[in-house]
Amino acid sequence: MCTRYNLTAPAEAVRTFFKAKGEADFPPRYNIAPTQPTLIVRQSTDARELVLVRWGLIPSWVKDPSQLKTTLINARAEGAADKPSFRGPLRHRRCLVPATGFYEWSGRPGAKQPYHITPRGGGIMGLGGLWEHWLGADGSELETMSILTVAANATIAPLHDRMPLILAPQDFDLWLDCRPGTAEHIEPLLRPAPNDFLEFREASKALNNVRNEGPAVLADDAPRLL
Repeated sequence: MCTRYNLTAPAEAVRTFFKAKGEADFPPRYNIAPTQPTLIVRQSTDARELVLVRWGLIPSWVKDPSQLKTTLINARAEGAADKPSFRGPLRHRRCLVPATGFYEWSGRPGAKQPYHITPRGGGIMGLGGLWEHWLGADGSELETMSILTVAANATIAPLHDRMPLILAPQDFDLWLDCRPGTAEHIEPLLRPAPNDFLEFREASKALNNVRNEGPAVLADDAPRLL
């Protein structure tokens, strides 16, 4: 699962890392939660573009989003091609979700400890995502996204059995190129990040409340565990 993540890098650093266009600046976000607006990178006709969408995919065929029984914040990469909600976006509307870290909780129920998971040495990641465009009968429009997950690698397995799909920069072009109209050619990318790519440390339990925002949720004085 991936139910919370952050993007704290400067806007210009994000644009440079993804080689994407986007005029608006955006502030650091330390506690990005489902249903909130968040940034994605997608391929337009002649360039990559940064756009804001809502986290929680709404399939285009849904008549009333309020009737959805669950918020589609994650999609299992292994079965996305077979799911009505995800198979169209997997073929035609793949995106990257910029992140500097994501969070996972571990421990006994009622006393779970959040952990902040980042690339070793810091930096920006491109999480594999799907986006969708929903059009209501009254003409209202909404763009949304979901983050793909894969089996956890050996580093993350002590915390959870799933983790976000993390794409290497050299695979960005292939991932974003939806012109073939198929997902077969990107199947080799649907794998966990290398075991030595990530590390984690304890985060503050203030993270549990989605209204808490800012560096304090990271508990930067906590020792790195891996």
